[in-house]
Amino acid sequence: MPDTFACSFTATELEARSGISFVVERLRDFDLPEDRVGDIQIALAEAVNNVVEHAYKGVPTGDVRIRCNLSSEQLWIRISDAGPPFPDGELPAGELADVSGPLEDLPEGGFGWFLIRELTSRILYERTDGANQLSLCFQIEPQT
Repeated sequence: MPDTFACSFTATELEARSGISFVVERLRDFDLPEDRVGDIQIALAEAVNNVVEHAYKGVPTGDVRIRCNLSSEQLWIRISDAGPPFPDGELPAGELADVSGPLEDLPEGGFGWFLIRELTSRILYERTDGANQLSLCFQIEPQT
């Protein structure tokens, strides 16, 4: 039987930080390996910060909902928001930004989707009933 937990918060930087911390602490309560929790935290923070920065940009802030389903082998995290859909209903490619130039010319962003894709084993996106549903899957190594 999987362990399921959820949280929701207003899409602000401060509330997002609290929501991410809640999820991370719950995962630690389940004794997941600390390095895996760190990977999950990075990917979750990137995804949630994208919601805060982009989904509700230019509109009154909305809510973010996170639901986690943890089994012995996988963790699924579903992030929901009521912002506009992704262009063409597709997630960004997440290719690594070019970092070959001088330090002062390096891009400020462009790493988030690359990190999310690198740290997850599967990503699903759908638009349902006016809401974005982003699901991130993480493989969990059994404890020995």
